Amino acid sequence: MYFPLSQITTDLHTNGNEFVIKSTNISYVGYYWKTSTEKYYTGKTPQDTPIQELIPYNIEGGSQILSTITELPVNYDIYSYYNQYDTDTINYLNITKLSSPPLLPYYSLTIPTQQDYQIGEFRRLFCKKINELIYLEINADTYNKLITQDSSIQFQYYQVFNIPWQLTGNKEQVFTTNKNIVELTMKQQKLSQFDKYLKEDYLKYYK
Repeated sequence: MYFPLSQITTDLHTNGNEFVIKSTNISYVGYYWKTSTEKYYTGKTPQDTPIQELIPYNIEGGSQILSTITELPVNYDIYSYYNQYDTDTINYLNITKLSSPPLLPYYSLTIPTQQDYQIGEFRRLFCKKINELIYLEINADTYNKLITQDSSIQFQYYQVFNIPWQLTGNKEQVFTTNKNIVELTMKQQKLSQFDKYLKEDYLKYYK
């Protein structure tokens, strides 16, 4: 795809709620460029492939399903968040008989089992929204859907990871082990402020 530089604007960016990918109707977050004829495409420039056409949100024109997303700040711990559709969106879905957009991952606290305590550790599962400091602890079902890029969930916008979590043993050693694991994971996967999301509670679930 070639366009003269005089006819395009490059290196634009959207944080969401502006465009959807035309072929999938999935909300788009990231870089885009536009033409002088008000066409929009993914990537910083036309050289960024694969290129997908973007279309603006437009309920009245019937081109896109809008959703309002309530998300947790990084320092929340116990709450989940949900997709919330406004009245216009619900009406549009009913009229067109279209299915709802893929769901967002939601917070789900996993409690260690007695078997986990016998083993001495268990696996904690998380996801982080790409380009935003929004972390969620998630359950195995959500984790597997994100990992396998299941079409029922918005996997495109989330980084998925897990950590082993020490449950038993010498209290000071458990604290140090979990702290070291968190810090190593932050360094390896570039997870800024993940320790703050956990409130640096390295003895959580300890017995």
